[in-house]
Amino acid sequence: MKLADIKKLKVTELRSRLVELGLDSKGLKAELVDRLWAAGGSGQDGDSAEAGKELDWTVASTPLEVQEKSSSQPAETGVTAPCEVDRGRRFTDCATQTEPDSNPQSVLPVCGSEGKPTRQAEGPHAEDPGEHEDLGRGRAFYEFKEEIRYKRAKSPQAAQEKEVAEQHNKDTLRFDPYDCHLHFEVGPDGCSGQPRFWDRFPLLWSGCRFTHGVQQGMVGFEVRVERMVLTSQAGDGEVRDPFGLRVGWSVADSSLLLGENELSFAYDGRGKKVLGGKEETFGEPLTDGDIIGCYASFSADHMELSFHKNGRLMGVAFSLSVSRLRGRALFPHVLCRSCSVRLFSDPAAPEWHPGPPGFTSLTALPSRQRACSSPAPSSKAQCEVVMMVGLPGSGKSFWAQAHMKEHPNKHYKLLGAQELLSCMISGGQEDNRLQQACQCLTELIKIAAQTPGNYILDQCNILFSALHYKLQLFAGFRRRVVVVFPPEDEWKRRLLEQQTNDKDHIPKIALLKLQASCSLPEPQADLQEELQYVELPQEQAQTLLKKYKDEARRLLPPNPKRPKKRPRLNKKRPHPYGPPPSHMIQWPRLPGWNNPLFHTQTWSQLQPRCWNTPYQDQSFYFNKGSTCS
Repeated sequence: MKLADIKKLKVTELRSRLVELGLDSKGLKAELVDRLWAAGGSGQDGDSAEAGKELDWTVASTPLEVQEKSSSQPAETGVTAPCEVDRGRRFTDCATQTEPDSNPQSVLPVCGSEGKPTRQAEGPHAEDPGEHEDLGRGRAFYEFKEEIRYKRAKSPQAAQEKEVAEQHNKDTLRFDPYDCHLHFEVGPDGCSGQPRFWDRFPLLWSGCRFTHGVQQGMVGFEVRVERMVLTSQAGDGEVRDPFGLRVGWSVADSSLLLGENELSFAYDGRGKKVLGGKEETFGEPLTDGDIIGCYASFSADHMELSFHKNGRLMGVAFSLSVSRLRGRALFPHVLCRSCSVRLFSDPAAPEWHPGPPGFTSLTALPSRQRACSSPAPSSKAQCEVVMMVGLPGSGKSFWAQAHMKEHPNKHYKLLGAQELLSCMISGGQEDNRLQQACQCLTELIKIAAQTPGNYILDQCNILFSALHYKLQLFAGFRRRVVVVFPPEDEWKRRLLEQQTNDKDHIPKIALLKLQASCSLPEPQADLQEELQYVELPQEQAQTLLKKYKDEARRLLPPNPKRPKKRPRLNKKRPHPYGPPPSHMIQWPRLPGWNNPLFHTQTWSQLQPRCWNTPYQDQSFYFNKGSTCS
């Protein structure tokens, strides 16, 4: 069905079709149209082109052609990766990628209106792009779309810290709530877990390490596929597996994406083994209720990792030298999508399946022979949140990655669209991945404000309302704002380098609207403890920003005026364009109207209204009298 035909449907018809597809039928008509169009997955070029004409957020689809003023060649630089810095990319920002999008999904509603007025710096060009069809857009569009929602949001209350329902013994083996993705939900007992947003973002993989590891002996652990939590949303054509699970071992400083790093060893539920992102056929596929046993055997200079399925050996998957670990311990690790898992953690109970001879369960291993994970902070006062501010392509992601490498003991968690995109390792259409990543990031920021830890928010944060909202949300943390605003020539060089090397093109109109809506933060003692400008000083940055804003407002086309809506016909008022009937007008009772002077009748009112009666012939009475006489 074409997009134009979907728009012609009534709300009841839209809701009935969404119910038939198993989708959410709540929301406004625009959201229902987006949801039904996304579920259709037609992606027709004609429809996309037609819908693209209605958009005013990005009128031009050609990338911004920036001439490099400097004659020197761009330096070899790198951009952020999930856990390691890619040496071939640099000075890039996740908000500048604008791959085409033809299948929008429903957006997260933000209720209410902002309690405090926003600055005029956001300008008239900061209109909500969600008011139009968000087709043919990339990451910059979806990120800015989520940022603009803070303009209408109420001032948040200080987020309450999550209370620990049960104090676990520090020697008990369980899922580590501090060493996991924010979108991984650990159960109350600490022995079960599942993706937090499995129903809304089914493409997202969520990983978690255990609280204890090992670096010697012959040790193993067991994990059971508890159940599959399948979503009711329409499936992505590129994702054929109903669920995904990886189980294995990894070192503490590796990525939470099990199997994607050098010292991250995974057995994949599709019947594969994964190391360093490379997959090889191994074992058998998993299904609901299967139990996976993972066993590590350490010798003087050698190490072997083997896997069992339901008590049956599938073979040795990895064999390597112990020296590669460099004295670091291996921690049990799971990575799942659309399924829940359970860990065997009762040392007194018998194992689900007996392990190989000579192996000891990690739960029964003495505490002195186990390695513990890093302790988690106990309160927000011990934690820090760093909020990046800057235009797309200014180098925020590069600065954040460098800062994380300089302070590894703080265990920063990077919150950005690029990080979430890397968690969608099973593929999927690019447009769905972009929108799900940006929408999920909005929810993760709220969860981070309630969870003690050190965070870096790798976003543009160029709208005053968005930055103000997030700073209020993280009350209790040490809030640090870092502004990356390079000189004009350097910014254009970085932007051109990104477009050339990474093929991350930004439409010209989109970039101009970002410049027109940008505002730089100022020191505020009640909202931030530190404000840092890492490139240009604040005065020079404000001057350059004013130049950007003036130029952008001059080049931007005027916003098209919306057609006036004709008033609806009322059943009780058959003539909508005329005055209402007199019997429908009810005048209010004003003070003093009970005065008898207002009810006194004039002389003209007391006289008979003969002029209103028809003429009557009186000759009959006269003729009758004369005849009788």
